[in-house]
Amino acid sequence: MHFAEELLRTIISWGVLFFEYIGVVILILSGIHAVIGIFKRSPHIRLDLARGMATALSFKLGGEILRTVVVQTFHEIAIVACIVALRAALTFLIHWEIGHMEREEAHLSSREK
Repeated sequence: MHFAEELLRTIISWGVLFFEYIGVVILILSGIHAVIGIFKRSPHIRLDLARGMATALSFKLGGEILRTVVVQTFHEIAIVACIVALRAALTFLIHWEIGHMEREEAHLSSREK
């Protein structure tokens, strides 16, 4: 039983690292894309950056949720719950901003027609 528990902890640790690193890579690539878009004067750069940030946060949130499988004390649960709540709130705000920007772009494009 001890072996199975340690195996599960190892698999989860690697899974958490995987999700966290994928989130970081997406965030860095989105930032680089945004900087390039600024120099090219891309009209949709804010929207693209917000989408990249939302995707990155989703991966990082997935890592935190996976981490909840191995927490053992109430203190650890409280810390993970706070991190999940914060990341979920950030994801919600970014999605709200994306919706706002999409409506704004739709409104502007309908004016141009």
